[in-house]
Amino acid sequence: MPEPKTPPRRNRDCRDCDGFPVVAIDTGHLHPDGTRATLRVVCRACQGTGTVPLRPEGARA
Repeated sequence: MPEPKTPPRRNRDCRDCDGFPVVAIDTGHLHPDGTRATLRVVCRACQGTGTVPLRPEGARA
């Protein structure tokens, strides 16, 4: 029995963030309740999606 074909991938992992688009950075400060103050930073290359198109818009085949 033939295996079903998987659709071709349209995206690949972002090479800037390796698919980890959002990180939390510890500032070293504590909130009054004792929890750590963190900054949430999003990858600028993929805008937080973790993937980029295989072929850029307008690129020729």
